[in-house]
Amino acid sequence: MSLMWTCEPRSRNVIDVRLDMDVGGERWFLLSSDRHHDNLHADWQLELKHLRQAEERGAGIIDIGDMHCAMQGKYDRRADRSQLREEYQMGNYLDRLVEVAAEFYRPFAENFVVIARGNHETAIRKYHETDLTDRTCAMLRQMTDIDVHSGGYGGWVRFHFHTTSTQVHRICLKYFHGSGGGGPVTRGVIQTNRMAVFLPDAQIIATGHTHDQWLVPISRERISNNGDVYLDEQVHVRCGTYKDEYHDGAEGWHIERGAPPKPIGAQWLRFFREGDRVKFDITRAK
Repeated sequence: MSLMWTCEPRSRNVIDVRLDMDVGGERWFLLSSDRHHDNLHADWQLELKHLRQAEERGAGIIDIGDMHCAMQGKYDRRADRSQLREEYQMGNYLDRLVEVAAEFYRPFAENFVVIARGNHETAIRKYHETDLTDRTCAMLRQMTDIDVHSGGYGGWVRFHFHTTSTQVHRICLKYFHGSGGGGPVTRGVIQTNRMAVFLPDAQIIATGHTHDQWLVPISRERISNNGDVYLDEQVHVRCGTYKDEYHDGAEGWHIERGAPPKPIGAQWLRFFREGDRVKFDITRAK
């Protein structure tokens, strides 16, 4: 299916996406995080399932960090070559991270709205002075002539709806890879109240990092420029992971530290018309 949207980077951390809603129908976007693509426990088949669904739906992909795991180099005290896929069992490990990822995502390059950075990519840049995210996007551009945008640790995607009748013309999504450990009880949900305070202009806030997956709407009382009181919602969504570290719970660093199983997959963001308005919903991609 051909794409029903176009995107235009406004700055290093703001991208405008324009959608024609006059013709009706649905517009889909895949919200993903923490692919950890080079890790032995990354579910490539589930990735491909969702990537092909995005292709079929003409969907955009907003990937908000840790596409690369990047933990198996000889510089990393956590490194264990037995946990590395065959594709990366070479001496030029950092180069192979970029090359293998670019080849894997190449058929879906036009679907990516943004590939953002996570803490795994920023750690490599800090200690080894190479930017895996920029290099992956550059190789995708070289392979496909498609401008795949490299995003920051946080940024904005503004959805502009082109229609003659709808009352909603723009919906703003704030993405932020995430911080902290999530917590075995709260799973990071407590951060929604903090972020709601300093991100009042976002209708959607998408995060990752803790490998949890949830959806929390926060209702708000607002007042318009005309003095009309109305209610709206700010929706917080955590995107999950494609890395299954738990398996049968027998062994490994994840098990030894007492960490629980994590939900595997991503989230679908769907825009649709309801009368004169453009609305959205978010559901699990699993």
